[in-house]
Amino acid sequence: MSIMTFGDRIGKEGVLRIGASALIFDDSREKVLMTQREDNSRWCLPGGGMDPGESAAETCVREVLEETGLVVRVTRLVGIYTTPDILIEFRDGNKIQPVSFSFEAEITGGALGLSEETIDFGWYTVAEIEAMDTLEHHLTRIHDAVKDLPEAVFQ
Repeated sequence: MSIMTFGDRIGKEGVLRIGASALIFDDSREKVLMTQREDNSRWCLPGGGMDPGESAAETCVREVLEETGLVVRVTRLVGIYTTPDILIEFRDGNKIQPVSFSFEAEITGGALGLSEETIDFGWYTVAEIEAMDTLEHHLTRIHDAVKDLPEAVFQ
């Protein structure tokens, strides 16, 4: 299970971990694809950590495929999120301050399904997502994507 702690500059207790997440809307742009994590049962956007030798967009595409079975194409950068006020501690003891590239992506293939990291998935409206046990820092990304701003957000 991972534990998220919030506090003034608490991220300094961890190491930086770069990752990417995907905002995948349904055809009407009213619902977002959410996944439920295996490690803590919380809801989140599909995504994860960057591997050496790949770009942030490649990370997004790979993580979506690994977690959902969907093949996607990144269409735009929603934002880069670097808050020093979040620390995530994983069950193996690793502590990180997340640095995340959040992308909007469209489905180009594959079949939606479960994985070793994902115990459930579904398409939800923002109101439904807010009522779920959703990772707090993912809510910010969702709200920013729904605004459909002409430029990326930097936090």
